[in-house]
Amino acid sequence: MQMSKLHLKDNPTLKDIQQYVAEMEIERGFTSVTVLETCLLLIEEMGELAKCVRKSSHTSMRVDSAKQYQENAAEEIADIILVLTSIANRLDVDLETALREKEEVNKLRVWE
Repeated sequence: MQMSKLHLKDNPTLKDIQQYVAEMEIERGFTSVTVLETCLLLIEEMGELAKCVRKSSHTSMRVDSAKQYQENAAEEIADIILVLTSIANRLDVDLETALREKEEVNKLRVWE
């Protein structure tokens, strides 16, 4: 098994993260995965995060007590960022530009 040569910069920008994910997908052989399959993976990861949140929220729902939910939530959030970034890359979306443009729209909205 070969060690990864990838390195994510300290204090990465969104552009740095997008570049890292593009290189990661090449290194790990994920480039043939379709954007649809990647979207399905995103939904799966979001479900795993939802389970962590549910288990840590002390609801009346029954849960097992064997896992560290806060640690798992951090991992699931990281997975979501990686998969979402992969989708952005596949759709040629610049995350920083998209975020800035969308937030300008949101600033004009009335929140009730």
